[in-house]
Amino acid sequence: MTDDDSLDELLDELDGYTDLDKAQQEVSINVDERRYGKAVTVVSGFDVSQSTLDSLASSLKSSLATGGTADEDTIELQGDHRDRLPELLDDHGYDTT
Repeated sequence: MTDDDSLDELLDELDGYTDLDKAQQEVSINVDERRYGKAVTVVSGFDVSQSTLDSLASSLKSSLATGGTADEDTIELQGDHRDRLPELLDDHGYDTT
């Protein structure tokens, strides 16, 4: 076995731990009312890097055809998306409460 083979095996093993970490995270979904009675769905409780959160937010915004933002450990999406978000987050490996 070469050093490259052991590195590939290590990376594969680490990928498995990343998925496990996602499954152990419990994120919560809440809907807030903002200016002029507009609904905003807030998904919080993420323990991932900012780049991962930005990527997830982009994917969710695309799937829901809405705008939004990601900041620290939260994703805010324009509109009330409580019904579709649990399934989408489950597809990405997150557990919702």
